[in-house]
Amino acid sequence: MSVTLVPPDSGILFPVFAKSSEPYTLENLKPGQEDEVLEFLDVRPIHTVFMSSLIRDHGLLSSHNRGSFYGCRDGFGQLEGVGLIGHATMIETRTENALMILARLTRNCQPHLIRGEAETIDRFWQHYAHSDQRPRLVSREILLKQLEPLPVENRVDNLRKASLGDLDKILDVNASMALHEAGINPLQKDFDGFRQRTARRIEQGRIWVWVDDNRLIFKADIVAQTPVATYLEAVHVHPEERLKGYGLRCLAQLSSDLLKSSELICLTTNEKNRNAIAFYAKAGYQVFAPYQTIYLKDGE
Repeated sequence: MSVTLVPPDSGILFPVFAKSSEPYTLENLKPGQEDEVLEFLDVRPIHTVFMSSLIRDHGLLSSHNRGSFYGCRDGFGQLEGVGLIGHATMIETRTENALMILARLTRNCQPHLIRGEAETIDRFWQHYAHSDQRPRLVSREILLKQLEPLPVENRVDNLRKASLGDLDKILDVNASMALHEAGINPLQKDFDGFRQRTARRIEQGRIWVWVDDNRLIFKADIVAQTPVATYLEAVHVHPEERLKGYGLRCLAQLSSDLLKSSELICLTTNEKNRNAIAFYAKAGYQVFAPYQTIYLKDGE
């Protein structure tokens, strides 16, 4: 077996030979192939919402993707795998050969994290990691989804899309949540980049807030959005306002509104966070699949 690797964004198309004698081709996906790639990803829309949303928002080639999209094809030219290889690495494959090829490509790209279905990421890691390589952190999570909105009897009139005037409050909360979950404060590691990405999300209308008396009572980020699925992240309720029903009212209201433009809403939470799981259950979310995020050491 021989596997040829090239740096991201090279635009080079080259043959790869996997476990079988059948030739595989690994290519750096490029503008003009969006429809084919989205059709491939849309077979499992809840698992591919992040990649699909990036392609719909920015295309296959954009610095906003924070990585490069690769495609793995069989000997007949059919896609068997698509991967976003970069800061946050995610893959969608139909065969073990495609999974292995994308995992070995990722070795050269120094990702910050690898995320996906737990069983798939376990297999990906077996192909990716060297014998003595260890993750910095492994977060085992649960993917939850909501298909039907809960009745909203008492709407929160002040729940709104964030403005740039809310940016500093949102940065503080999101940085604190990232530090708690991943052990890294993005305001210290990449202040300018983190601020720019958050500001861009605000400008896209994808952060919702309830601010009262200059305090951020509730916040939720729409990290990815397609006609089929909306992916929420960084759902936050001010510590002094918890257990008062505010978070449940805001999330139920936001979810109800989002389900008018997407068929489902999904989010992940750490499997050890039983309070969060119970909170989401009250808001109408159901357990869908085990997920896993592997955080890597800098430079690995």
